[in-house]
Amino acid sequence: MPYFSWIACMPVLTLSLATPAQENGERSSPIATGFLYKTVTFDKREYAYCVFVPPKYTPKKAWPVILFLHGSGERGQDGFRQTEVGLPQAIRRNHNRVPAIVVMPQCRRGQTWTGDMARLALQCVEKTSREYRLDKDRIYLTGLSLGGAGTWTIAAALPERFAAIAPICGFGDVRDAPKLAGVPVWCAHGALDDRVPVERSREMVAAVRAAGGDVTYKELPRGKHNVWKATYNDQEFWRWLFAQKRPTGDRERERSGG
Repeated sequence: MPYFSWIACMPVLTLSLATPAQENGERSSPIATGFLYKTVTFDKREYAYCVFVPPKYTPKKAWPVILFLHGSGERGQDGFRQTEVGLPQAIRRNHNRVPAIVVMPQCRRGQTWTGDMARLALQCVEKTSREYRLDKDRIYLTGLSLGGAGTWTIAAALPERFAAIAPICGFGDVRDAPKLAGVPVWCAHGALDDRVPVERSREMVAAVRAAGGDVTYKELPRGKHNVWKATYNDQEFWRWLFAQKRPTGDRERERSGG
């Protein structure tokens, strides 16, 4: 069986799920916001993760959702370490620039965002869709370093599910480029990166563009590995991201089960 094909068969990221209880008026207590500790169980294992819910969240409208994949240094199983670096850190500094629900799974030590950990990330979004009202046409995927690699890989497996992706200082397989041609991409990398060579992003960007894809590439001439700080604090990036929506064709394929 081709890798990741089993994920495509799961009822994950379709978000055509049960209506959140609070939308039906079944829950009258105040809705908790901020960084919230959550757990999800599959294959008889419990995994901890975090969800950021904006202070102004209301179930009266559908909210964009961002799936954030952390780097290798935040791996573990405490459920919080992944909130210390990258997008979560930027949210703490100015949450107003990110009017979205942010899902932050945590990859186990010694693993990467493939196999069970890719499934974990998708399961976290699926569970979040049952608890909050999400906009299934505005699901965004981003990650840094190891999470940047996961962003390329998961998006290639499920390109029709994401409105846009933003791999930061990551690496991917250029053979996946044709699968990504229909997904808007914002990619960033530091020219002086000593952890993941900048050539890895250059290769992916060139391959996706050659396949007809739409890629915005930001290479920071003096940037090192932590270019995620500049990216997640860039208002231009946020304007671009939230302007992206899934094409009508992808929605129709989802409805038909394709």
